[in-house]
Amino acid sequence: MLDIVRVPVLADNYAWLIHDTVSGETVVVDPGEAGPVIAAAKKRDWRIDRVWTTHWHPDHTGGNAEMKAYGATVVGPAAEADKIPTLDEQVGEGDVVRLGAHAATVMTVPGHTQGHIAFHFADDAAIFTGDTLFAMGCGRLFEGTPADMFANIQRYAKLSDETEVFCGHEYTQSNGRYALVAEPDNADIVARMAEVDSARAKGEPTVPTTIGRERATNPFLRATSLEQFAGYRAAKDAFRG
Repeated sequence: MLDIVRVPVLADNYAWLIHDTVSGETVVVDPGEAGPVIAAAKKRDWRIDRVWTTHWHPDHTGGNAEMKAYGATVVGPAAEADKIPTLDEQVGEGDVVRLGAHAATVMTVPGHTQGHIAFHFADDAAIFTGDTLFAMGCGRLFEGTPADMFANIQRYAKLSDETEVFCGHEYTQSNGRYALVAEPDNADIVARMAEVDSARAKGEPTVPTTIGRERATNPFLRATSLEQFAGYRAAKDAFRG
């Protein structure tokens, strides 16, 4: 089994510890800072063997150097190697990375950054999407185009409903406020936002989510054309709700 632990870092980021209970190996995905991640691992008596990096942004790589000093090997996107000096291993589309007997396939998902990758454990129904797919939202297009991100979202939409989505930020509440505007008659969004607002009022997290849940409540995943997707993305960028 995989034991997956959410670790809040920085202002609203999540790093993810993934522990294989059989081999005892542990990976951390996107440690924006090392301290909270190391503390969470030590609390569980886990050794962190590897860092998996989805993209170069400092709030996802800021802890890499310290994790290397802690003994971890850093794996990340070959297309962004020049921007991630801590990389030990470079990977890209279709490569397989392993945690014990568990295999994760690397997906290249450009748009937020041009070399962004995701890690998909197909057999374990889990995917680590960094800043591409969020709960009820998707990432901003800092380096890519709407067509880039729409292609990614279509790939995610083909995953099984039960696939858990582990994303890089606690953005659900702000995403949901826009989702209510994009689809005001969607009862699933209304119901989900009631849950999200309640959770956030108590300081509770709202992720991971699932592909099935996103299929019902995420306007970006529900978009049926590039034009609709691009319209949603432009509107969300300007949204101040």
